[in-house]
Amino acid sequence: MMDFSPAAAVLPRPPAPAPRAGPLGPLQTMWVLRKNPIETWTRAHFELPILVGPTILGTIAVLSEPGAIRRFLVDNAANYRKDALQKRVLGEGLREGLLMAEGDDWRVQRRTLAPLFTPKTIASFAPAMNLAAEKLVARWMNFRDGRLFDVQPEMARVTLDALGRTLFSDGLGRDPSEFTTALTRYFLTLGTLDPFDLLDFPDWAPRFGRSGGRAALGFFEDVVDTIVARRKRLIAQDAGAAPRDLLTLLLEAQDPQTGAGLTGAEVRSNIVTFIGAGHETTANALIWSLFLLSISPEWRARLAEEADAVLAGPIEQYAERLVETRAVIEEAMRLYPPVASISREAIDFDTLAGRRIRKRTLVMVSQWVLHRHRLLWDEPDVFDPRRFLPGAREKIDRFAYLPLGAGPRICIGGAFALQEAAIILAHIMRSFTLETRKGYEVKPVQHITLRPEGGLPMILRRRRV
Repeated sequence: MMDFSPAAAVLPRPPAPAPRAGPLGPLQTMWVLRKNPIETWTRAHFELPILVGPTILGTIAVLSEPGAIRRFLVDNAANYRKDALQKRVLGEGLREGLLMAEGDDWRVQRRTLAPLFTPKTIASFAPAMNLAAEKLVARWMNFRDGRLFDVQPEMARVTLDALGRTLFSDGLGRDPSEFTTALTRYFLTLGTLDPFDLLDFPDWAPRFGRSGGRAALGFFEDVVDTIVARRKRLIAQDAGAAPRDLLTLLLEAQDPQTGAGLTGAEVRSNIVTFIGAGHETTANALIWSLFLLSISPEWRARLAEEADAVLAGPIEQYAERLVETRAVIEEAMRLYPPVASISREAIDFDTLAGRRIRKRTLVMVSQWVLHRHRLLWDEPDVFDPRRFLPGAREKIDRFAYLPLGAGPRICIGGAFALQEAAIILAHIMRSFTLETRKGYEVKPVQHITLRPEGGLPMILRRRRV
């Protein structure tokens, strides 16, 4: 545990639901899980290394001990599989992709896609990410000083622009507002737990609350089919004319062991994953970073100063030189992790943190709990990016901080997302100051990802440089 106590009294304490004194009853649990799952956690979850007990979802073991998490996600990962509830919530449209694939299917896809996210390839995307950030700044410069606007769709827009310039370099072919509307509908509907899921009703039983999410998924699939068909025609006409972006690489990718390429369904599912889940991770990291900077004058000034210095230099050095900017983003993902839980079902018996885990137990790591756990973090509820500066960052246990997962199934695009977020945030901080609207209550809500409920209205001010 790191000691930051001398300054803790003056550090901002951003909003979060208070842990409950004890567990809720079955009906209350069902209601709160549907409304906002992070409100179900009790004080014991934030204080004990493991809790095992019966729930409406069956027996659940919640892990917060780094050694046990390592065994769960790495050393004995083969003993745990995607659980039925997770498949129901995330499976639609993503079933054939890397996110939901398992066993040999997952291993083949991981081997095939890994070369697309090497450090060299990710670094080559920096100029395109920089252009997306510059375009955002130029558009905001046309806003009147003091304008109140919602930064949530703005961050969705800029990250989609970056996606269209890097992974799909000839564009996504639709208006950005269509995408942001569809993404919001997707996560707010498909990401909400349905009572039929919690009661383990069969998959054929209709989940009426998800109709809007399925419409959004249909929108994504239509977009994907269009851009894939367009790229295939270009490759057929002149393979050398096709941009060497993710789309081309996906279509050409081959398993290094077998030489087999991805199926059409796998290509589609992975593109939908990159557009949806990948974009959402970066956008949410930026949203929460902007909010946290709005309540910390010290870090707002530090990031503006760093941006002034770094953005005057070569683009290829941005990622390594934006040290404090990255620390703020990592602290934002600690306090408001983009994905708030990892769950698997035990295939066989195991022992985790000294507790016997039976077959079919649902084992869960909640990043929301883990990142605020009293045994792992000093002053866990305050905003303090110093935790992630060089010299302190190395002291954090690898399995105490999991914003992008860990082990074989760690987010394949994590480095891409962090580089993109740092470049965009630096450009914003060099040019603007953002203030939260006075009296507005910011509330984190979990719908697959963690978003501020109702968006995040902020006041835009130009920096006087």
